[in-house]
Amino acid sequence: MGISIWQLLIILVIVLLLFGAKRLRTLGSDLGGAVKGFRSAMGDGDDKDAGESQAGDHVEHKQSGQTIEGEVTSKETTKHKT
Repeated sequence: MGISIWQLLIILVIVLLLFGAKRLRTLGSDLGGAVKGFRSAMGDGDDKDAGESQAGDHVEHKQSGQTIEGEVTSKETTKHKT
C-alpha cells in the first residue's frame, strides 16, 4: 500500500501548478545551499577539534559536578560583529 509512480507524478504536477518551475528551482537551490553550508560547518567543527588535539592541548572531561582540569597553550580572541 505504498505510493505508486502515478501518485507521485500527480503530486508533482500539482506542486508545479501551485508554485511554478522557476520558484521551485530557486527553492531547491536555496535548500541545497543551506545543506551544503550545514555540512561544511559540521566539517569545520570536526577539523578544528582534531587540530586542537594534535597541537598538544590537554583537557580531561569529567561528569558534571566535578572539576575539569586543562592546559591552555594559546589564547585566541574573536571579534563579534554587531
